[in-house]
Amino acid sequence: MSQWACVSAANLSCQASIINTQKLRNTPRCDAFSFKGSEFMAQSCRFLSPQAIYGRPRNGACPLKVVCVDYPRPDLDNTANFLEAAYFSSTFRASPRPAKPLKVVIAGAGLAGLATAKYLADAGHKPILLEARDVLGGKVAAWKDKDGDWYETGLHILFGAYPNIQNLFGELGIDDRLQWKEHSMIFAMPNKPGEFSRFDFPEVLPAPLNGIWAILKNNEMLTWPEKIKFAIGLLPAILGGQAYVEAQDGLSVKDWMRKQGIPDRVTTEVFIAMSKALNFINPDELSMQCILIALNRFLQEKHGSKMAFLDGSPPERLCAPIVDHIQSLGGEVRINSRIQKIELNKDGTVKSFVLNNGSMIEADAYVFATPVDILKLLLPDNWKEIPYFKKLEKLIGVPVINVHIWFDRKLKNTYDHLLFSRSPLLSVYADMSVTCKEYYNPNQSMLELVFAPAEEWISCSDSEIIDATLKELAKLFPDEIAADQSKAKILKYHVVKTPRSVYKTVPDCEPCRPLQRSPLEGFYLAGDYTKQKYLASMEGAVLSGKLCAQAIVQDYELLVARGQTRLAEASVR
Repeated sequence: MSQWACVSAANLSCQASIINTQKLRNTPRCDAFSFKGSEFMAQSCRFLSPQAIYGRPRNGACPLKVVCVDYPRPDLDNTANFLEAAYFSSTFRASPRPAKPLKVVIAGAGLAGLATAKYLADAGHKPILLEARDVLGGKVAAWKDKDGDWYETGLHILFGAYPNIQNLFGELGIDDRLQWKEHSMIFAMPNKPGEFSRFDFPEVLPAPLNGIWAILKNNEMLTWPEKIKFAIGLLPAILGGQAYVEAQDGLSVKDWMRKQGIPDRVTTEVFIAMSKALNFINPDELSMQCILIALNRFLQEKHGSKMAFLDGSPPERLCAPIVDHIQSLGGEVRINSRIQKIELNKDGTVKSFVLNNGSMIEADAYVFATPVDILKLLLPDNWKEIPYFKKLEKLIGVPVINVHIWFDRKLKNTYDHLLFSRSPLLSVYADMSVTCKEYYNPNQSMLELVFAPAEEWISCSDSEIIDATLKELAKLFPDEIAADQSKAKILKYHVVKTPRSVYKTVPDCEPCRPLQRSPLEGFYLAGDYTKQKYLASMEGAVLSGKLCAQAIVQDYELLVARGQTRLAEASVR
């Protein structure tokens, strides 16, 4: 498929600014922090070698000009899902300009909060986005260490089947920041250490034929009888459509496979890896609805499963342009603004957000765009028995660990792509020194790996996690990596723990997911756990933000009238 590749040069600029706090981007971070035990923890990094490991400028210097091979942006613009998302975005820009813009306070500057603020600003309103930490991005946050190297909350892949994110990149004029990879899915072979099995999607075939061809051509992971039984098992999902998919929420992947008569080896060979990649848990826990939604997107859209890496760190390359856009339209973004309490009026509606410094922020509307676990920590007592909020009890964030290891040499047994490890401890990984322009290094590799399932490991020390990771890497790179470091040496590492990441998509969770508009006037939710069709993903977070902004715009007259009533009551007092 190399005939589809093109050569591109990346001259990454270090001139970008964010919230007028450039120093935040270049401040080395090597600490630990948490949000009441419920947010993200960037664990300490241990330096195993004092020498500089990259031959590129650091600490504020512009990165090296890099030439690498990318694949062209796929033809997404004329697909039905892309056009639907584009129309949705246009409704905010085309909506009548409000006579009195709403002041909307949004808690949480992850992708859901950023999207909510962005589309409210597009509609002519004045969002104030509050982030508890000193870094934007939430689950896509990243930090620089003292060498100027980035380490991230997760290994983030942007799919062609993400129409709202793809539109967002276009609206911000940053499509060129996506590094598209060849249309393949690549799995390690545990029974053949050091070898890989590929599912290659031919460009000349439309969907779903390209996906069917990719599956049929791969004879290393599944036998022909297994492929046939799997295909027959999938027929109800293909014929039943969305209604059938939603009805499978009550079954785990493992239970559904057995119910359909699909051999357990199909689950072991393929769906353990897919389950961990989608939700960081194994098939005996994951709802089959999650798998079927992913398969539907990947197989029904020609470029749905095509993957792109961001060309640098998410806070700089994605979040900063969103912030610039919000601020250019009169909105605000404030970091280090942690919410301590939701202050209520006598009628149970929100009066203000109280911050940790004691200050209060009042607004026409209030949005919580934090992870669901943080929302539950801050729910007022008299809200907890309201069915809308009580159902949130079942939605619990799943633990996940992201590991970064810098080696003293260039590893050969890797690809310029995302790789499914099929390891019992690791989910997916990539050599970021190859896949990402800003992290590029011609002489040494930096592996970024998702350690999952992580529930039993989240309380372990960094060294224990690294030791376990090395043992698994020795199986993936038998000629290059040894558990005792007798081969490739570790120069340094970072371990980033997220005790509560995306909500755990176990069976029967779907009825618990809330709509963005709450039953309390003026209070809204955004986040990938809220009701939208892309489940726990970056696309789901962005779509939830758009849906939240839409609900607020639709409630404009109600919110304005509510504000006038409050003013009248205050004047009487």
